[in-house]
Amino acid sequence: MHIGIIGLGKMGNNMRARLQKGGVEVTGYDPNPAVTDVASLAELAAALPAPRIVWVMVPSGTITDDVIHNVADVLEPGDLVIDGGNSRFTDDAIHGEFLATKGIKFMDVGVSGGIWGLENGYGLMAGGDADDVQRAMPIFDALRPEGPREEGFVHAGPVGAGHYVKMVHNGIEYALMQAWAEGYELLDSRKDLVTDVTGSFKAWQRGTVVRSWLLDLLVKALEEDPEFKDIAGYVEDSGEGRWTVHEALDRAVPVPTISAAIFARFVSRQKDSPSMKAVAALRNQFGGHAVRKS
Repeated sequence: MHIGIIGLGKMGNNMRARLQKGGVEVTGYDPNPAVTDVASLAELAAALPAPRIVWVMVPSGTITDDVIHNVADVLEPGDLVIDGGNSRFTDDAIHGEFLATKGIKFMDVGVSGGIWGLENGYGLMAGGDADDVQRAMPIFDALRPEGPREEGFVHAGPVGAGHYVKMVHNGIEYALMQAWAEGYELLDSRKDLVTDVTGSFKAWQRGTVVRSWLLDLLVKALEEDPEFKDIAGYVEDSGEGRWTVHEALDRAVPVPTISAAIFARFVSRQKDSPSMKAVAALRNQFGGHAVRKS
């Protein structure tokens, strides 16, 4: 099989390497001349055997919109476009309907694995027609982790389902990370009692109910910088956590833990949180509790 990839950043470049290692021939396009295989989308299309498969791996939003429209100009009826970025699931129907007017097939695939995917494989969540999924299965088999297919790949449903499942995955990820962070802060606050915070986390890596890859990564981070002295307490969000909360509101599904994790990230971006000032002021007013001067 020979496919094209558009977008050769950290994820796209690693995916190209894993695909090639798995026996899939890949031609990649990226505006960065240092990593691209071809100079234009037209050259990418010319390099691929018809019917073509092109995997789009660029940031969500306007960039993905532009790439979908631009690549449609160089593809032909029967070709297949796969959006593997973190697009919002509501965009998938728009992209699929646009490409369908040109006879081009479309799939959305949520991809999890980050920078470790090259070594460990990627968790894949596909949305699209069953025939298109089957056609792209050699790609998915090359990208997913070794072992049973169902433990690293799912055809979640029609177009939009893959990114929907990935959105919920990321919302859960936000909540899990927040729990680990809060646990770390509590342990670290008792240096008088807990003399080995890193070791405490390491002791949970085998045989406990909380063992996980996130725990392994937290231990790795602590071993590199036990007090996180080189890291500012400012946390961005990719948008998928917000989308999860938006969807939960629309569906009247309670997600208090995921919501709290999102709001905690917002607090991290405030040098001196206005809401916490208000809480301090109220405590002083009704209870006479001391306030700390800024």
